[in-house]
Amino acid sequence: MTSTELAEKLHARDVVLLAGRLLLSLIFVHEGLQLATHFEGAQKAMAALGVGTPLLVATILLQLGAGLSVALGILARLGAVGLGLFCLMTASLFHTNFASQNELLHFEKDLAIAGGMFILALSGAGGLSVDRVLVETMKGKAGASAKVGSTATPAEPHLSTGVTSLPV
Repeated sequence: MTSTELAEKLHARDVVLLAGRLLLSLIFVHEGLQLATHFEGAQKAMAALGVGTPLLVATILLQLGAGLSVALGILARLGAVGLGLFCLMTASLFHTNFASQNELLHFEKDLAIAGGMFILALSGAGGLSVDRVLVETMKGKAGASAKVGSTATPAEPHLSTGVTSLPV
């Protein structure tokens, strides 16, 4: 694909979805890296909150894995749902002391991020995503195979790149 063809295919929606994905994922990738690189300190801090080491490791893996999933657009819907649920659980388990303005702010922040993640899960990653590149590559290969007489069918778009409509 030439740069002119790429520019023609880019839409404002895809650029905004990319920016939103990067902004939403930044906090999780950063926090996951901080926890991983300062593991012993994180382990002590989490133990004080009643969180054991296995749950700390799972948290790090979720933040890094799902954070990168959302940022890159690889199974972004699944990553967004995982992080949205994580935010709801974090808010309800760790930020319920509403007498503290700081805790209330963290509670509201977690709810807002969860909302953004659930919207992303419904909208999909958009055209500027690894999933979209993989779908386009598969379509190209399927099209080339069909031209030489193969019976291969074009690949269906992945769930994280297609349009979702809910029966309401």
